[in-house]
Amino acid sequence: MISSVAYLSMHTSPLLQPGSGYAGGMNVYIHELACTMAGRGIDVVVFTRRTSPDEPEVVEVTDGYRVVHLTAGPEAHIEMASMAAHVADFAEGVIKWTYGAEARFDLIHSHYWLSGWAGVLVKEALDIPLANSFHTLGRVKDLTRRADELPSSPMRTLTEEEVIAQSDCVIASTPFEFEDLMEHYGARPERLCTSPPGIDHDVFVPGDKGAARHTLGLGDDPMILFVGRITALKGLDVAVEALARLDASDGASPHLVVVGGPSGAQGDDELAGLVDLARRLGLSDRIRFVDPLPHLDLVRFYQAADVLVMPSRSESFGLVAAEAQACGLPVIAASVGGIRHVVDHGTSGVLVEGHDPAAFAEAISEILSDDRARARLAKGAIAKAESFSWQATADRFLELYSGITGK
Repeated sequence: MISSVAYLSMHTSPLLQPGSGYAGGMNVYIHELACTMAGRGIDVVVFTRRTSPDEPEVVEVTDGYRVVHLTAGPEAHIEMASMAAHVADFAEGVIKWTYGAEARFDLIHSHYWLSGWAGVLVKEALDIPLANSFHTLGRVKDLTRRADELPSSPMRTLTEEEVIAQSDCVIASTPFEFEDLMEHYGARPERLCTSPPGIDHDVFVPGDKGAARHTLGLGDDPMILFVGRITALKGLDVAVEALARLDASDGASPHLVVVGGPSGAQGDDELAGLVDLARRLGLSDRIRFVDPLPHLDLVRFYQAADVLVMPSRSESFGLVAAEAQACGLPVIAASVGGIRHVVDHGTSGVLVEGHDPAAFAEAISEILSDDRARARLAKGAIAKAESFSWQATADRFLELYSGITGK
């Protein structure tokens, strides 16, 4: 049986608050998975890069779940493009800590391409199996990136190919990611596995909309919600332009609430551009920006909203959509990547082809103007969300782990 696993998350720590910087759904994923595995009696150590000299080497998160901060490059926040130069140092740190602590891991599970690269080095040094989850794929992101976004670097895409070749199992979040790995990377299907993330159904539940709005200090206008990092990838510009096309209904103008902060090297510029866009469109008083919140605090916003908008240009899964649906919130999302697995078109939400703001505005308007349709989608959203749980995810991962370790 599996008794101990090392998770590698070089570029972001599960202890960071999602919604800004490089912290997002992957942070939630690793943290929730680690907690669930620890609850099963499995020892979990998450290795991440130190971003401050004040960070302790080891943080005991809960019984059986530790986060280890390793020095790899400057002890400060650095841009993603600079991290590749420190992968070997990070891998060496994992290896030295493992020997120094006399740890005995059954396997390594790396997350994202940088950690996958480190994972290959650690696998060779410790002679243990490697599982990898990419969470996003460079070549797939490039298919739908905005015109002003830089393409993925050759270093990234070539590294992804090598990680796929060297991993004992590459774990896709959805069948769509499974297909992407074969189509765009030539991955062999026998080396691929599928396991979706889960939802904490004790936290993300339907609630009283009026009470949630009162708690958050929101008014009674129709409320469109966006939750995520502010980056071109997430398509918030599409949501802003869609809002400009929405007419007042019964004298009430739809408002957009944005929960999240700038992400990446262009994050601050992206936010400034969005604020300017809202001003030019006359929407400044109809958009509310909310700083990133602790993950569990998002439930009130899901409960308060009328619809979640998710115009992402690429998503391997779309955890925000899954959690929103668990709260009974219909989702209007771009029909890309794993979102197509999370949202059932016409049953739990609406999938929009492409990123035309007019198409998103039409879909939003139809839901906001039809109470019966919105109630039907809310019911379907709750039912769809029931198919995702962290306990089921842990069951599947333990099955996959046993398959590559023989334990």
